[in-house]
Amino acid sequence: MPRKPVAKDSVLDAFEALLIEVGERAATLDAVAKRAGVSKGGLLYHFPNKEALISALLERLDYLALEDTEQMKVAPDGAAAYFIRSSLWAGTPMDRAFVAATRLAEVAHEETRRRFAAIQQRWLDVLAVDVGPEVAKAVSYMGDGLYFNAIFEGGQEAADGGREADVEILLNVLQRLRK
Repeated sequence: MPRKPVAKDSVLDAFEALLIEVGERAATLDAVAKRAGVSKGGLLYHFPNKEALISALLERLDYLALEDTEQMKVAPDGAAAYFIRSSLWAGTPMDRAFVAATRLAEVAHEETRRRFAAIQQRWLDVLAVDVGPEVAKAVSYMGDGLYFNAIFEGGQEAADGGREADVEILLNVLQRLRK
């Protein structure tokens, strides 16, 4: 009977899930292999070490963040409104990659911190085109606050509860800041 093929994405998904759920230290190669349902040899075929897994996760994050930036640029109600509206946890691939990478930044992984800085700068640049550099900073902090509070309060379930009203309040504040 032929062996089940090792799916590179499922291994990366398992690593991402472990980072989110238990953090960087517990996301060992053995734990990733077990979570992905592959042998350690199967994992090592695609990712020879933990740094290779981290690199793949950061590439995924970069790709998703670039897609998000492009969506911001063409949002009908502007980049700032898009940024605020999309700052609620929705369990999207972007959300998951972002939170997983955050767990790496917590342990001072320098490449992760560098990537986050680049993503944040791209977002700020797009926001600045829409609302100017000073308001862009305020919008960034609004979105970050929404996002991290939703995560701390339980993810998607908390976002459904009362955060939609918060989004509307912030969008109204944004309209006043645009003037």
